[in-house]
Amino acid sequence: CGGLISNSSGMLQSPYYPGNYPNNADCVWEIQVENNFRVMLTFRDIEMQRSRCQYDYIEVYDGPPHSSPLLGRICAGSFLTYTSSSNLMSVRFHSDSRYAFRGFRARYSSIPADHNIALTCLPDYMHAVVSRDYLQSQGYSAERVTLNDTGCEPTLTSREVIFNIPYDSCGTTREESNDTINYSNMIKVTSSEHIIKRKKNLQLHISCKMLQNTWMQVLYVADDTADVDENQFGRYAVNITFYDSSSFVRPVRESPYYIDLNQNLYLQAYLHSSDPNLMMFVDTCVASPDPHDFNTLAYDIIKDGCVRDSSYATYYSPYSHFARFKFNAFEFINRHTSVYLRCELEVCRLGDYSSRCYQGCLNRFKREASPAQEKVDVVVGPLKLREEDAQRRNTG
Repeated sequence: CGGLISNSSGMLQSPYYPGNYPNNADCVWEIQVENNFRVMLTFRDIEMQRSRCQYDYIEVYDGPPHSSPLLGRICAGSFLTYTSSSNLMSVRFHSDSRYAFRGFRARYSSIPADHNIALTCLPDYMHAVVSRDYLQSQGYSAERVTLNDTGCEPTLTSREVIFNIPYDSCGTTREESNDTINYSNMIKVTSSEHIIKRKKNLQLHISCKMLQNTWMQVLYVADDTADVDENQFGRYAVNITFYDSSSFVRPVRESPYYIDLNQNLYLQAYLHSSDPNLMMFVDTCVASPDPHDFNTLAYDIIKDGCVRDSSYATYYSPYSHFARFKFNAFEFINRHTSVYLRCELEVCRLGDYSSRCYQGCLNRFKREASPAQEKVDVVVGPLKLREEDAQRRNTG
């Protein structure tokens, strides 16, 4: 029921379809396709409690839920089609406690967006590409394309003008609002006329907005020029690496990582971002023998910021983009050939004491993601027991 979908095409359906869906369901799917593609969603079959879609309904959002325009709220019909303006669309399915029906089945696919201007928000910089053919068709020269900060020059190819714009330099501005961190810059294209000018300069305003769990990319043209609107979405990049000691100098390169029972395991999580005003917090780490299932057979090391394993400890990190911690290998690994670790990390604004990163252990009720923070899931492994240790325990 819900979750992130990242395939280029596929099917979407209510729980238990074509059987009756459960009561009191509330599922949210986020469909994210490749950059510079759009999502097209077509409902093939809908059978729900109607009543003007007050009790059981489907909502389709043009982007992430809660912060994007509502494309439609439906509970009946066939072959209804919705198309996103970016590479992300959200679908919410809701049912109340009374009647249940067959539900819905839909197919989604990705369709190409306009490739004249493209924007991608990468972990360390904005990647903006402007087509030379597009500039020429509008009467502009590629040699007259600059940023506000003219010291950061583009790369010119035979077909494109390419900017790689860091989040912390090249004139990029940072602005915080109630629910976003907004990084903005402007690409300017000046007219090639010298003495007199009848053509307006072209301004491409680009921005990457950090929402609850996405980077939203916005591109638009101002000053009464051609109407161009390009939205893309991306996600934070975080990796976790094992180290051989608490000094965190030598990373463990071998995979799988062979260990002894009760051995100290040192881990470092690293956030890839050029913004120095972000920090990370280890919220949850769960071990499982199956890298795709951390529910059926799992062992909580830390959950909702609360330590569940007595060997778990954190270490001081010199940078806010790092989170360091350790725990000891446990008996669980003796009964399975491999063990994987899934960690959920929170990314927040540095110094935002209302965010999850500063709340610590949440024993009972876990709060919703507060403004300008994001959950990131990372799976690492496998861990394997050294053969001599396994044989010694088996003979014992």
